Amino acid sequence: MANKTLAIIKPDAVKDNYIGEIISMITKAGFNIKAMKMIHLTKAQAQKFYEVHKERPFYNDLIDYMTSGPCIPIALEKENAVEDYRKLIGATDPTQAEEGTIRKLYARNKQFNAVHGSDSDENALREIAFFFSEKELLENYYD
Repeated sequence: MANKTLAIIKPDAVKDNYIGEIISMITKAGFNIKAMKMIHLTKAQAQKFYEVHKERPFYNDLIDYMTSGPCIPIALEKENAVEDYRKLIGATDPTQAEEGTIRKLYARNKQFNAVHGSDSDENALREIAFFFSEKELLENYYD
């Protein structure tokens, strides 16, 4: 059974013009794109999306980073979507990421790490709903 995950191409990867390469890696890994758009998060939007990290020491830097330029949220679908996408992107710190992963190839460092990936099926659904309405999701396109 296919499930969904949320990918975000973060501002550093957008600025560094890695959009096409990252999307190509995602689709070649068998993910179906259900929705995608380019947006520039406001501070309030970023704070709401990352509110789970509010008490963490990196929270303010994360908000500044995610509002520093446009990003590209992408709703993806595939069997084992969350787990497979997290394998594809690699470790948060690109120096520890496996060869051939998105972060190994395109992240600048642990803070500017190119992409976001949902960490659970439950969070994936919540995160996708944050960026996309039901009518924006192409539910039957690949059937």
